[in-house]
Amino acid sequence: MANVQKSKFNRVTQAGALALAAASVGIVVPAVRSQSGLVQIDGSSTVFPIAEAVAEEFQAANPGMRVTVGVSGSGGGFKKFCRGETDISNASRPIKESEIETCKAAGIEFVELEVAYDALTVVINPNNSWAETMTTDDLKKIWEPDAQGTIDNWSQVRSSWPDAPLTLFGPGADSGTFDYFTDVIVGEEGASRGDYTASEDDNVLVLGVEGDRNALGYFGYAYYVENQGRLKAVKIDSGNGPVSPSAATVENGTYTPLSRPLFVYVRTDAYAEKPQVQAYVDYLMTEGSPLVSEVGYVPLSPSQYAQQLAQLQ
Repeated sequence: MANVQKSKFNRVTQAGALALAAASVGIVVPAVRSQSGLVQIDGSSTVFPIAEAVAEEFQAANPGMRVTVGVSGSGGGFKKFCRGETDISNASRPIKESEIETCKAAGIEFVELEVAYDALTVVINPNNSWAETMTTDDLKKIWEPDAQGTIDNWSQVRSSWPDAPLTLFGPGADSGTFDYFTDVIVGEEGASRGDYTASEDDNVLVLGVEGDRNALGYFGYAYYVENQGRLKAVKIDSGNGPVSPSAATVENGTYTPLSRPLFVYVRTDAYAEKPQVQAYVDYLMTEGSPLVSEVGYVPLSPSQYAQQLAQLQ
């Protein structure tokens, strides 16, 4: 019980700090209101745990309001967003210039808000004892386009690794995680071998790696945290020794190059004209920090959240 009380106390005090920071830049944080309305969100599977947790708490505090959170990947989310089908788009990468132009052509104006930092995590089966540490060169050798049809055995990655089939799981091409990983590991956004099991649902990737001793996959850190009893996180060596993914290594800058910011994109007309959207976004940016931590990501500072929110107000 003491741990539960401590958790609640931490959440309250952090929320208070966020509210004070918001006030310091002239933001008025609305009190809980008895209003109704629907908030429609879609996009990144990586950001989904944050949106889901915030939606649950927000709806508990605002019984008349309802929040729907879909998952179609960062790219899929932007397609819906630029068609005016959603109020908010979750993304694990910045919006592309082509997507900005699509939104602009449709008359959709928006604001980008940074909400958290992630440690993109490479995972193996718990029974894999040989690939507990991998270099970024190892990962490139596995995932680059030229690996398709040629690198299909662990021994082809390193000769000291066993003669065992290499089974791969990863996000699909609509995923911001896919875009980011291919950019920083392969060296070109979107450049990847295609002969792997792809899914926008990270839980499918978790099950795939869990069920195959020879499997390797990658996704957002929150999904590893949720399933760490079923998977093993790979230590990444980018030239300065192996580093495990964690909140601490993201914060101190040692988990490179796989640490990254996470975003939400808010339609400015929805924020201005729909009280429920304004209430949700304000709640996310002023009281969401403890929830970001709880699901496994690294929150911004209170002043950073306040500065982000000030763009809308």
